[in-house]
Amino acid sequence: MRVDFNVPIKDGKVEDDFRIQKALPTIKFLQKKGAKIVLITHLGKGGQTLRPVAKVLNKYIKAKFVPATIGYTVSLAIWKMKNGDVILLENLRNEKWEQEGYMGYAKTFKEWGDIYVNEAFSVSHRKDTSIVLIPKVLPHYAGLQFESEVRNLSHAFKKPKHPFLFILGGAKFSTKMPLIKKYLKLADYVFIGGALANDFLKAEGFNVDKSLVDNVNYGITKILKNKKLILPTDFIIKNKVILDIGKESTKNLARLIKKAKLILWNGPLGKYEDGGAKATKSILKSVAASKAESIIGGGDTVALISKMKMEKKFSFVSTGGGAALDFLANGTLPGIKALE
Repeated sequence: MRVDFNVPIKDGKVEDDFRIQKALPTIKFLQKKGAKIVLITHLGKGGQTLRPVAKVLNKYIKAKFVPATIGYTVSLAIWKMKNGDVILLENLRNEKWEQEGYMGYAKTFKEWGDIYVNEAFSVSHRKDTSIVLIPKVLPHYAGLQFESEVRNLSHAFKKPKHPFLFILGGAKFSTKMPLIKKYLKLADYVFIGGALANDFLKAEGFNVDKSLVDNVNYGITKILKNKKLILPTDFIIKNKVILDIGKESTKNLARLIKKAKLILWNGPLGKYEDGGAKATKSILKSVAASKAESIIGGGDTVALISKMKMEKKFSFVSTGGGAALDFLANGTLPGIKALE
């Protein structure tokens, strides 16, 4: 079972176990059916161990950690398994073949299992061996959370409710430009915050000083004419850097939230890691209090939701960052296609 336990770790301790928790229903479902479950995941860019992750996982279910991804150690651990047992293999990215798309590596997993389950929606925008090649050698299924991701995120582009408000924050303009263009057609309002807003402000002729900008011409000037586009009107600035959107912008956005029947939100509205989280926290509370269907994604936004213990206040909270963005833009992912 491919999971995404690529969780933030600091000083050897897991800081947020949201993604671990979201995989548990599928694991427990398979346990009840008597399956022997071999969990595989990556962590970081490779070179890290999953021991801290295994420790957290064992708070919820009993799982043995196997410090290898191939070879005799893995074969022996699987051979010793009883029905309902769970083992977690070491970091897949410690093997170069994981990201190289090597079929020989995929066939190794065929020797150890009868079926493949993808419960890693949040990494299914990648063409890694464990995402797109293992399904070619084993009967394959989507996990419960994976199915929930596809079903709920699809609400944003398959007959969405109106008024429809799309809130987009964070950085990485290049990955979010297709979304802006698509949802200016689908949504009634598109509010741009975070570092993304800096590029629009610069295009309008404002001095953004030391604030993060992309400095690539994405045809922003044309988009600025779209009446559905809503930009912040005031900001909190620190050391010549835009830190967060201001009080007036927060109030304007809160008014739109009250009108909306569907709210799609991805990415924080400020540099929350540097203390610019005030507006994001305020708007999260506004969305939680609204009657609209609310779909929220993006690693930083979800991390904040976890810290505020607000997961159950929204209609759906996605585990996907880049995967959610790609799915919202394209309607599919390599990991979805591999299961078809």
